[in-house]
Parts: sequence; C-alpha cells; structure tokens
Amino acid sequence: MKTAHDLVAAAKARVKEVSLQDAEQAIRDADVLVDVREADEFAAGHLGGAVHISRGMLEFKFSANPALQSRDLRVLLYCKTSGRAALAAAALHEMGYLNVQSIAGGFDAWAAAGKPVAKPETPSFE
Repeated sequence: MKTAHDLVAAAKARVKEVSLQDAEQAIRDADVLVDVREADEFAAGHLGGAVHISRGMLEFKFSANPALQSRDLRVLLYCKTSGRAALAAAALHEMGYLNVQSIAGGFDAWAAAGKPVAKPETPSFE
C-alpha cells in the first residue's frame, strides 16, 4: 500500500521543482502563481501576487475558469513545504497543462529565507 509520502515522491519525480534561488524569476515568468494551501494558511501569509486555490478544489477551479483553461498557461504552484504543490502539479499535468512548476521547499522555505510575505490588512473600525 502506498503512503502519502510515496505519492508525493512519485509526483516530484514527474514535476519540475524550481529552487528557492530561482523562485523569484519563476514568479515573474509565470502567468499565474497559485497557493494550494488551505484558506487559513493563505490568510496568515502568502507570496505577493498569489491566488488561492486549495488543493482540494484545484482541478475544479482550473476547469471552470476560462482564464485558467489554456494548456500553455505558465503555472507556478506552492504550498507549505512542497508536497501538496507537487501533487497539484502532477494533477495539472494529467489534465494536459504543459508548463507547470512548483517551488521547492514551499512557503516555509520562502519565509525562512526572509523573502517578502504578503498578509491581508485587518480593517480598522475606528
């Protein structure tokens, strides 16, 4: 029986991961940067310019949104540490997307390197 780690390892063998060193250029080159973490994780902090599409809804959101349907779209994904992003990238490859990458180490590596993190502003009611 395969474990979640087995599935992630298999996905990582098929998917191109961008090193943290090359991530900023990959973000500039991407047509869409997708955070596949859960909503509460995204709200706590995310990469600037990222759109949130949780891993569980990824295939549905890509299928339903005309702006995300081009198979030539340059997609860059990330999650907390890179496992969910690898699984998401593998799923998009299965759907026929040709230019899908994920960020090695994910959000945790990005933040640990001191790179900028976007956080939504809490509205003031004063």
